[in-house]
Amino acid sequence: MIYRIRHQTIVHYDAPVQLARLNLRLRPAPWPGQWTSDYHLAVDPAPASIESRPGAWPVNVARLEIDSPLCRISIDSSFRAGVQGGPAAEAREDDPTVGAVAAAALAARDMGPAGPAHYLHASPRVPLVAEIGAWAADLMASGRPVVEAALELARRIKGEFAYVSGATDAATPVAEAFAARHGVCQDFAHVMVAALRWFGLPAAYVSGYLRTDPPPGMARLVGADAMHAWAMLWCGPARGWIGFDPTNGVIAGEGHLFVAMGRDYADVAPMDGLFVGGAGQSVQVMVDVMPEDEAA
Repeated sequence: MIYRIRHQTIVHYDAPVQLARLNLRLRPAPWPGQWTSDYHLAVDPAPASIESRPGAWPVNVARLEIDSPLCRISIDSSFRAGVQGGPAAEAREDDPTVGAVAAAALAARDMGPAGPAHYLHASPRVPLVAEIGAWAADLMASGRPVVEAALELARRIKGEFAYVSGATDAATPVAEAFAARHGVCQDFAHVMVAALRWFGLPAAYVSGYLRTDPPPGMARLVGADAMHAWAMLWCGPARGWIGFDPTNGVIAGEGHLFVAMGRDYADVAPMDGLFVGGAGQSVQVMVDVMPEDEAA
């Protein structure tokens, strides 16, 4: 499936701010099964400089420096992407067990950005929470096939947690979202990552886009989509990384467009940074994920 994606962000500051230094993580990093082209980034007002560089994880970072005072900034990111679907990520009879994957992760020597060792332990936004481990223990028995077990975990999160927009924010601790049994995709991905790591499995947080379909008979609304988050699990050297979407209780497929992967949300936040000034701010985000055949 081929898509055209446009992501617009407009930030209004209540009073002028100065010396803004912003990090954008909107350009997709390379990932197996997906290609991207025609990436374009437009920023208004124009920055004094834009430095693009890879991150420590599978993530591309664009660092903006804006020296002049500003009350508003507009960021427009767009690209074309192709995602290869198919049965490759489905559970198989010969899948390794949870215990075998945990052992393989400890033995792995890959220290590259996607090396499993980076994603084994607690991270700033995903501490190891005993209550989450106990809750998932019946699914994650050492002898269970790892893909089957992870998919059941994603389905359990979908079944037991309520999607409530605005109930949490980017700073909500994973233990708090777990106790409340509600939140948004970011919270559900963090809960799944915490559960998998409790059992010694390398698990990562993914930021990306999800194709959404309008109700039957209704036209697609431009700008009505949003960024999405899901979990990525390293399933051993033969299977590699497989995505699991706990918001929808599915294995990530051709409707999931990968942008970046890190230990948790803080590593892949679409935008962060600092500036001089104490003004409040409001953020407006508009995302459009359009299949290319519909765009034509």
